Amino acid sequence: MTSIPNFRSLTQLVDKTVVIIGGSSGIGYEVARASLEHGAKVIIASSHAEKVDTAVKNLSALHESFKGRISGSTCNVKVDREIEKFWDSVGQFDHLVYTAIDSVPQFFSETDNGRRAHFDIIFWGALISANYTMQKGYINAGGSITMTMSSSFKKPHKGWEIAASITGAVDGLTRGLAVQLAPIRVNTVSPGYVDTNMWHAMDPTAKVALEDGISKTALVQHVAKPEEIADAYLFCMKCTNLTGVTINVEGGRLLAQPLVDHWLEAKPL
Repeated sequence: MTSIPNFRSLTQLVDKTVVIIGGSSGIGYEVARASLEHGAKVIIASSHAEKVDTAVKNLSALHESFKGRISGSTCNVKVDREIEKFWDSVGQFDHLVYTAIDSVPQFFSETDNGRRAHFDIIFWGALISANYTMQKGYINAGGSITMTMSSSFKKPHKGWEIAASITGAVDGLTRGLAVQLAPIRVNTVSPGYVDTNMWHAMDPTAKVALEDGISKTALVQHVAKPEEIADAYLFCMKCTNLTGVTINVEGGRLLAQPLVDHWLEAKPL
């Protein structure tokens, strides 16, 4: 990447290997794009091979310099051995970004298997990945792990006890792993409402109403796009004095948005 000026803020990720589990869409995809823009080598993974292949193809087409620096693989984060096999195939790397999520976990009335699956994907997949890569010595010196949790831990909607409990566990895991894996840095990004593919399953009228409500009540007065949230992950990778921290990137939801919260409680997604 000799074309990039030798400025520290621009070169910290040059030739670093960034692995993004959950990188085939949404926030993870935008983290992959931003990492490539900063000169990193990127590996994206998800449980759907077709989505991975499409994401790799689309990212490769964005810029000539991205070709040869982006690759993909499948990883079923619900199965411990599959996670280990994935990391054995990756080998040495510098930064892990974990954005894997299946759907928005909500009500305790879900089946037992459904509740456990959410926890497997969001919590256990991240924990097993962190522990296994450290045990194997796969994380290079100066590396980092950045996980993902929703803002429902600090401000849950009525009926969202599953989401709040899982994300609360991730918040605690952030600090625990930061101590356990030091000097490898461990942090978490906590988005609020983000317009990702999961919103596409909503009723169009309900989606418009939600977006309108967020725009009127959010302190930033707009619905977040995935690329905005991706900037927080770049910061976590680049800031070498940051560890054990959950960064809230929720547009001021923790301070405001009473109308949207009330609307969601009346009409859960």
